[in-house]
Amino acid sequence: MSTPDRALRADAARNRESLLAAAEAEFADRGPSASIADIARRAGVAKGTVFRHFASKEDLIAAIVSGHLTTLTTVAHQLESSPDPGGALLEFLTVAADQRQQHDLTFLQSVSDHHPKVTALRDELHTRIGTLVHHARDAGAIRDDITETDVFLMMCAPVHIVENLSTPTPLLWQRYLAIIFDGLRPQGAHPLPQPAPQLS
Repeated sequence: MSTPDRALRADAARNRESLLAAAEAEFADRGPSASIADIARRAGVAKGTVFRHFASKEDLIAAIVSGHLTTLTTVAHQLESSPDPGGALLEFLTVAADQRQQHDLTFLQSVSDHHPKVTALRDELHTRIGTLVHHARDAGAIRDDITETDVFLMMCAPVHIVENLSTPTPLLWQRYLAIIFDGLRPQGAHPLPQPAPQLS
C-alpha cells in the first residue's frame, strides 16, 4: 500500500473515531432524541459524512456499543494466561466497572440489543469470561457454583449500586466491587438459593 493510501486510511479511521466519540457524547446528553444532524454538528462535519461511515442511526449506536464490548473482550483475552486466576478475574471486573463508570451505555445497549454485530461480540465476551471463571474456579479462587453468566451479570453492579446516591465519590464503586468479589470467594460460602440463569 502506498503512503498516500495509508494516509487516507488513517484519516478515515480518525474521522470514524471522532464521529463515534461525538455520537456517544450526544447520546449521553440528549438520549434517544439525539439526531444524526446533532451528532454531525457536534463532530463538525456534514450529515453526509456520518452516513458515509454508518448506514443508519442504529448502525452508529451498534458501533459505539461494539467498541466497548471489543475492549472488554480484549482485556479478558489478555488475562486468560495470568498465573493468578483469581486476580485476573478481579482485574477484569475492575476494568468492566471502570468502563461503566466512564461510559453510561444503558440506553445505547437497549437500542442495539438485537443488532447482529453486538450480539456476536456479546457472545464472544461471554465465552472469554467463561474462561476466566473456569480458571478461577479450578484455582480455588472462587466458589464452585459461580458461572460465567453470574459474572457477566455482575460486571456493572458496583457502579449501579452507587448510582443510587445523588453525589457518590468517583471511586466509591471500588468498595462495592470488593464486597461483591468477597462474595465470590469460597471461604464461608453458603449454598445459593437459586440456580444460575441462562442467557438467551
